[in-house]
Amino acid sequence: LFGFWAFLMSDAVIFALLLATYGVMLPATAGGPTPASEYKIGPTFLETLVLLTSSLTYGLASIAMKHGAAQARIQSWLGLTLALGLLFLGLELHDFATMIAHGATPMRSGFLSAFFALVPLHGLHVLAGSLWIVVMMAQLRIIGLDARVKINLLRLGLFWHFLDIIWIAIFSTVYLPGLIP
Repeated sequence: LFGFWAFLMSDAVIFALLLATYGVMLPATAGGPTPASEYKIGPTFLETLVLLTSSLTYGLASIAMKHGAAQARIQSWLGLTLALGLLFLGLELHDFATMIAHGATPMRSGFLSAFFALVPLHGLHVLAGSLWIVVMMAQLRIIGLDARVKINLLRLGLFWHFLDIIWIAIFSTVYLPGLIP
């Protein structure tokens, strides 16, 4: 587990650097779209609720595993977590498409370059976590709930909850201040 914690901390450093870069590049709009003109609180808040709910459902899968629930119950919670993760990705992709349709592309300004370096990287992590959930569901079905599968599910839980922490940082430092004109 130590190696996995080291991986999570190195990932946290990457996100911290990208958040810092975003903060520095925020005023560099080059006369183009600004955060206030592009960010919409409704869709972003919905994305936040969906991702936080997925963390709850993963936690319920972990509790079911801890208390020896049937594999079907664990699979159900993991499946719901996966569906919520994919819904989050769909909502985020819709937001990106809307921004790009308004001319807010990464090539437009430093601010948008920093935004599109940070936020989609989080989305790629959610996609990787979603693929990992699929793998774990297959392992549960094929191998069962042995010690290796349990530890892998615990690692996945750490990763999934880490993604929520990163999203809260993005929501709090990118989207909420960006709504102020």
